[in-house]
Amino acid sequence: MRHIWAGVFAASGAALAAAMPVAAQERLEPVNVWGDRAETDPGSLAVLDNAEIADTLADHPAEILNKLPGVNIQMNSGQEHLIAIRSPVLTGGAGQGSFLIMENGVPVRSPAFGNVNSLFEPHHEVASAIEVVRGPGSAKYGSNAVHGLVNVILPDVGAGSETVASYGTLGRWRSDVTLDQGEHWLAAVSIQKDTGWRDNTGMDQQKLTVVGDWALGGWDTTGWLTASNLNQETAGFIQGADAYKDEDIAKSNPNPEAYRDAWSARAGARLSREMGGGTLTLTPYAHTQAMIFAQHFLPNGGVEKNGSTGGGVMARFQREVSEAVTWRVGADVDVASGWLKEIQPEPFGFFPGDARFPQGKHYDYTVDTLTGALWGELDYALTDDMRLLAGLRAETHEYDYSTDVAPGINGRFNVPADRTDNFDLLTPKLGLIWSVADATDLYANYARGERAPQASDLYRLQSLQVAGEVEEETLDSVEIGARGSALDGRLVYDVAAYWMEKENFFFRDSDGLNVPNGSTEHAGIEASAALELTTALSVSGSTSWSDQTYTFDRITSSGTETIQDGNEIDTAPEWLANVSLDWKATEAIKLSLNVDHVGEYFVDPANTTVYPGHTVLGARGAWVFAEGTEVFLIVRNLTDERYADRADLAFGNDRYFPGEPINATLGMRKKF
Repeated sequence: MRHIWAGVFAASGAALAAAMPVAAQERLEPVNVWGDRAETDPGSLAVLDNAEIADTLADHPAEILNKLPGVNIQMNSGQEHLIAIRSPVLTGGAGQGSFLIMENGVPVRSPAFGNVNSLFEPHHEVASAIEVVRGPGSAKYGSNAVHGLVNVILPDVGAGSETVASYGTLGRWRSDVTLDQGEHWLAAVSIQKDTGWRDNTGMDQQKLTVVGDWALGGWDTTGWLTASNLNQETAGFIQGADAYKDEDIAKSNPNPEAYRDAWSARAGARLSREMGGGTLTLTPYAHTQAMIFAQHFLPNGGVEKNGSTGGGVMARFQREVSEAVTWRVGADVDVASGWLKEIQPEPFGFFPGDARFPQGKHYDYTVDTLTGALWGELDYALTDDMRLLAGLRAETHEYDYSTDVAPGINGRFNVPADRTDNFDLLTPKLGLIWSVADATDLYANYARGERAPQASDLYRLQSLQVAGEVEEETLDSVEIGARGSALDGRLVYDVAAYWMEKENFFFRDSDGLNVPNGSTEHAGIEASAALELTTALSVSGSTSWSDQTYTFDRITSSGTETIQDGNEIDTAPEWLANVSLDWKATEAIKLSLNVDHVGEYFVDPANTTVYPGHTVLGARGAWVFAEGTEVFLIVRNLTDERYADRADLAFGNDRYFPGEPINATLGMRKKF
C-alpha cells in the first residue's frame, strides 16, 4: 500500500467562507473540527445548527433531517425508520451498510454490523450541529459512506446549561437537560415517553451524554461517553389498497405482539497536538450494542437478537507545506465481534405442509472482524481562484464466521459452514473548486463509494443463495455545483447536480429473497437556499428532483415480479421539498410555518403500484417571556392529512405505516 499516495492532489482556501454571511460561517464551524470535510471543499454538504435543532425539537430524527435536500428518512413505528440519501429508501443489508452514521466524526458501529434504524442511537436531541454529506464520503471515511453520511456533533463544553420539558396531545412526554460546568465538562440527558397513537403501542427512550475538555500531557483532549436505551411496543404495517386513508384502520395494529428493545453505549476521545511541523490527531473509541425485536414485517413472525462490541483508533496527520500545498495522511484500525440469532417461536405456513419456515432456531452465528485502512489527501492551489483536492483510501476487511446451528438448508434458510472472507476496497476522490466571484464558487467532484458486505449479507443466507457470492458494492459519483451568497448576504444558496452508477447492489425482492448482483443509476438536482425578506421575515428550504432506475433485468423465482432495465427504483420519490416561512414578530415572539412534500413513487420494482405522495403542513411558535425562558407550541400535520410515512408492496399486499394525525406539543425551555 506504499504507493497509494502517488497521484493524490488537492488545494486549500477559504473563498466561500469569506463570501458567506457571518451567521452561515458560524453554523459550519463545528464541522471543521469533527466532520467529513470543510465547507469550502468540493462536494455536497449540509449542516443543521444548534438553533434549528432546538427550534425543531425533533421527537424522531426524520423530523430534523428531512429538512435537508436529497434526504428522505421514512418513519415507521415508534423510533423505527429507513434512510435515503441520494438513494431510494433502502432496507436490509443495503439499508444497514449504505450510510455511515457517526457521532463526533466516529462511526457509531463497526462497518460489518450496521442497523437500518441506527439513527435512534446518536444523541441528536441535544446536538450542537448535525452534518450530512450527500454522496460518497471523503477519503477520511471508507466502507458504508456510499450514498452519504450523517454526523451528529455533541454539545460543546461552555455553551451553557439548558432544560426543556414538553407534552404532546398524542401522549408524548419529553425532557432534555444539559448541565454545563463551563470549563471542563458537561452532561446531558434526554427522556421521552410515548403512549402511542396506534393500538397497543408505546415507547420509552433514554439517552445520556457526558463530554469533557482538558489538557493531557501536551495534548488538547476532548472525551465523550454516550448511551441510549429504547423499549418499544411496535405497530406493524396496515394492509390493503389506500388503507392509510381510513382513520380507524390507521390507528389499528395488526401486530400487537411486536416489540423492539435496544441499548447502546459509545466512548471516544480526540487528542490533538502540534508535531513535526504539523498537527497529529488521535481518536481512540469503543462501542457496544444489543437489540431484540419481533420481525413484524415478515409473515413468519420471527424474533431476532443481535449485538456487537468493537473499537479502534483513527489517526491523522496534517501539515501545511506552503501557502499553496497542504497534505494529510491517516490510518484507521477497527476490531469488532458481532452475533445474531433468529428464532421462530410458532409454526407457520402459507398452506398445509409448507415447510419453508421451520419452527425453532434459523441462525445463531458469531462474526469477528478486523478492518484496516490508509488514506491520504493533498490540497493544491492551482491559482488564487482555483483549488484542486484529491484523495485516495485503501481499506481491507477480514471476517471470521462461526455458526452454532448445523450448516445446511433448513426450509427457506441456508446456514453456511464456518468460513473466513476478505474484502479489499480502493476509493479515489477528485474535486475542483473555482471562486468565480467574491460571493460565488463553482465546484466539480468525482468520488467512488465502496462498501464491504454486511455480516448479514454474507451469512444470513436463503435457500437459493450460495455462500461467497456477495461482492463489494461500488458506487461512482460525479457532481457539479454552485454555492455562495447574494443580495448583500441576505441570500445564501447551494445548488448541485449529480449522476451515480452502482454495481453489485444487494437487496431483497418481493418474494423476500436476496439479490446479490443488482445495478442501478441515480441522477438528480438539489437546491437549498435561505432568503432574508425583511429584518423580521425570512424564507428557507430545499428541493430535490431525482431519476433513479434499475439497469438490469430479473424475474423473481415465483414469477410474480419482473425487473426490467429502465424501471424506476421502488420507494424513490421523484420530488422532495421542505420550505419554512419564519417571522420574528417582536424580539420576544417567533412564528414559523413549514411545508413538507414527498412526491409520488412506485412501491414495487416491477412498477405496478404507486403511492401518490403527500404534502404536510406544520406550525411553530415561541414566546420569550423572561430572560432565557420561553414557552413554545409545535403543531404537526396542521390540516390533518391522511398520508403514509412508508408505503410498499410485499408478498402481494399493499402495506403502509400511516402518518400521525394532527397533534400539538406544548413546552418550556430555560437557559441558565
